[in-house]
Amino acid sequence: MDSSNVTTTDSIKKNSLDMTNGSIFKSILLFSIPLILGNLLQQLYNTADSLIVGNFVGKQALAAVGSSGMLIYLISCFFLGAASGAGIILSQLYGAKDYKSLDLCLKSTLAIGIIIGLITSIIGVISAKPLLVLINTSNDVLSNATIYLRLYFVGIIFNVIYNMAAGILNAFGDSKRSLLYLGIASVVNIILDFYFVAFLKLGIAGAAIATDISQFISSTLAIIYLARTHLPYHVDIRQARLYKDMSIKIIMVSLPTAIQNAVIALSNVLIQAGVNAYGTNATAGFAAYMKVDGFNILPILSISLAATTFIGQNIGAKKMDRVYKGIWIVLSIGLVYTAIISVIMLGFSREIIGLFSRDQEVINYGILSIKALAPFYMCLSICHSLAGSIRGTGNTLAPMVIMLLSLCLYRILWIIIIAPKIGSIWGVLLTYPTSFIVCAILMIGLTIYVFSHIKKDDN
Repeated sequence: MDSSNVTTTDSIKKNSLDMTNGSIFKSILLFSIPLILGNLLQQLYNTADSLIVGNFVGKQALAAVGSSGMLIYLISCFFLGAASGAGIILSQLYGAKDYKSLDLCLKSTLAIGIIIGLITSIIGVISAKPLLVLINTSNDVLSNATIYLRLYFVGIIFNVIYNMAAGILNAFGDSKRSLLYLGIASVVNIILDFYFVAFLKLGIAGAAIATDISQFISSTLAIIYLARTHLPYHVDIRQARLYKDMSIKIIMVSLPTAIQNAVIALSNVLIQAGVNAYGTNATAGFAAYMKVDGFNILPILSISLAATTFIGQNIGAKKMDRVYKGIWIVLSIGLVYTAIISVIMLGFSREIIGLFSRDQEVINYGILSIKALAPFYMCLSICHSLAGSIRGTGNTLAPMVIMLLSLCLYRILWIIIIAPKIGSIWGVLLTYPTSFIVCAILMIGLTIYVFSHIKKDDN
């Protein structure tokens, strides 16, 4: 064996997580925890905008951030899906030790991210106000919401680059480094929020600028590390370019997940429009809840990504016994986490929403949202954990179809047909838990079908 190959392999083991050997539970947990903490930190600095704006500017500003939030979530979900798709290919190439193809994939991934970021930034700045009008944003918050959304889109390219860089690191099991960079960005964002909003009195614009600066910092740190490392996932952003065959492969794998995430987020935008119809108090209360909801959904997505990486590496290494055991372990971790977070949110709903606003009507709407959704978080965990497991096989189309049917089409039909018959905000809120149940049932059936048709490795 070539000594340089030995050195390379040893270096990878020290700086990344090889999930094809050792304890399955430990591998998944070691990968998941930094990811979960990183996403919680990311949600923390997003929540800081709402907390500081709600307390120092007022409920109209809180509602403005909330109205923008669903559109931002739509875009972010698309980027996360794209990064996840690239990560699937990277993890499989890593599991197969195909370093030549890996290099092409790394450079193409960054190039795709830069192009998507620039296009999204330009379109977002131009279309911010029409999009907000489209989702029934109240006139008293429209101006502030437009300012916030446009400023957010100015810095969206940093968000895209960070997600792509984090996707590269995560594919190699190095989720600790992205946690470090998010931690730094979170601290900077919170400090700048207080400085721009509370001290300089820049209002909602200050919150958006703080977010842009913090995203610039996290993306820059990630890119610098990738350029300086001597490991096989070394890539300099100046070397980013589109290699035709590899770029097509990345897009074909990424697009189903990216579209799935974006279309599901689009259904959430329609639900936001339904909430907005009940006035500023409802919009502000729902906005406060959605910021808290991020502390549930983002860890669930982290666990789903852990499943994708674990399954991808072990499929590449042809270790099917570990694949089957890994599915059960990922599912168990997700169920335990969501059970705990549901109890916390239901038990302290008034205190949680009260952090964002002192207005009693706003608090009541936020509590209503928690009561409608929190009891069903475990169903959502089942859906995403199993979807992540299936994507690890390279099959991103089937989970996309299930997600689109249950978390998009079903929600749209509910909003159009069922919600008006209920005739209150409950009709809008119940869209979520019922869709969680439908998705979980369908995803269980799909998982049984997909993995029963994968030939078990004799070794």
